[in-house]
Amino acid sequence: MRQVRAVMVLSSSLWCYEDSWLRPFARSLLRFLGFIFWGTAAALAFGGVFLILMYKNYRYLFQESFLALPGWLALAAALILLPTGVLATSVSAKSSRYQQGALMYLLLILLWLEISSAVLAQFYSIRMASELKSTMGYLVYQYNGTHSQGPGSRPVDVVQRKLQCCGVQNYTDWLKATAASWHLPAEKARVPESCCKEKYSHCRGDLHHLEQLFQEGCLKKLEDQLHFVMLYVFWCCTVLSILELLAGVSNSILMRHQPFHDVRILDSSTFS
Repeated sequence: MRQVRAVMVLSSSLWCYEDSWLRPFARSLLRFLGFIFWGTAAALAFGGVFLILMYKNYRYLFQESFLALPGWLALAAALILLPTGVLATSVSAKSSRYQQGALMYLLLILLWLEISSAVLAQFYSIRMASELKSTMGYLVYQYNGTHSQGPGSRPVDVVQRKLQCCGVQNYTDWLKATAASWHLPAEKARVPESCCKEKYSHCRGDLHHLEQLFQEGCLKKLEDQLHFVMLYVFWCCTVLSILELLAGVSNSILMRHQPFHDVRILDSSTFS
């Protein structure tokens, strides 16, 4: 009997010792994470908007119509992070059972959004590389130099002007393409005027004046942009998911030390 009492006393003392440091630590961590959520919301929104705008500017090069989905998910998560940060700081200051429950629900929604966005970003980053090469090669081959509205003409010109590039791999991709689609002899092959540098106003795509042309290919520049934004969104979502798990654990510790009060809705004494 004495041994049982000793064990009970020891367990009680350990519980009190744990409570003395664990709960304040959980409050401090939750308050810190609340402020972090506000800052990371801006970073995540930047990645989401960047990805959406990239898809909007180059949508004719992407066969996958859901490429902007990771960006929209990241943007939605960034918006939800703002009230989540407010709740986290509020719960750390004054524990409210309803606020703790709302915070837990928001953290679960954020985890779902960010994990989905990270997985899709990684998936599209790998898949888009081969699709971009085939699509750009097709548009270059279909380019019609004599009609600005010909099939493939305008998208290629827009990409080359925006990225300041020429061709798929480099400017030599136009040597065969212009001879085939523009019906020019190989020795007179030239590049579109969209390959010309802006400071040369009289440039007409003549290959005898290479200093007036962009010589780097568009594919590498576009792949680098796509890889950067996808990797940015992926790591933002991954880091935030880890921080939200920490916030969830901290909130759970505070909830464990504050059990629900008995709610007796159908108690006869309530209506007496």
